[in-house]
Amino acid sequence: MIATIEHSSGSLKVDFLKPIDISMPLRAGEKNVNAWYRAPVRMEAVRLGDWVGDVNEGGSVNFRDIWFNPHAHGTHTETVWHISSEPVSINESLKQFFFLAELITITPESINNDNIITEEQLKKAIGYIDCEAVIIRTLPNDESKLTRQYSNTNPPYLHHQAAEFLKEKNIQHLLIDLPSVDREQDDGKLLAHHAFWNYPASTRINATITELIYVPNEIIDGKYLLNLQIASFENDAAPSKPVLYKII
Repeated sequence: MIATIEHSSGSLKVDFLKPIDISMPLRAGEKNVNAWYRAPVRMEAVRLGDWVGDVNEGGSVNFRDIWFNPHAHGTHTETVWHISSEPVSINESLKQFFFLAELITITPESINNDNIITEEQLKKAIGYIDCEAVIIRTLPNDESKLTRQYSNTNPPYLHHQAAEFLKEKNIQHLLIDLPSVDREQDDGKLLAHHAFWNYPASTRINATITELIYVPNEIIDGKYLLNLQIASFENDAAPSKPVLYKII
């Protein structure tokens, strides 16, 4: 299904029959990605007296309770409520779902025992793009990211000046394949979050950050139409399913 999309930068043609899902699936147990010192995801059949919500145990339907944390257990999209006292839920903040996006690939720089995505790297990778979203894939990149246990590993992160640069470029939606744009242990400063959302000076209420995506190596850098799908949570963050469409 070839569709023509009218965008401020011009007409875009995409094939909606060829989606590229860059979200991580949520699964129970130790093989699910995990961060922020949380227990593994649990999915358990509901039990009410003699009735069980598991067809394999004789139940009429599968009916499970699920315990998970949006920030820790998979692809999620968050709003400024993640760092602010004002309750601006992701369901209230994100009202449009299609955006022109640029996919870039970066190897974080080793600086003082940290691996950091710098402002200079973003300037070289992005240049003079005209888009609403930036998707950052970090190297090395392999399927181990789908099951990685990030807690206490000091993963790579975004320098706050790099986040400031994205804000100045008016990038509304930042997507990254790391558990956070900020350092794992930073004494609660969350400098990159603050810089990207311009909080509290002049908060960008409708800007979002999506973390823990996974972009396979065969997907080439460049422009895509992004469909940023979220679960309708009245929370600072919700599980999300970003999907890319190649521009043809």
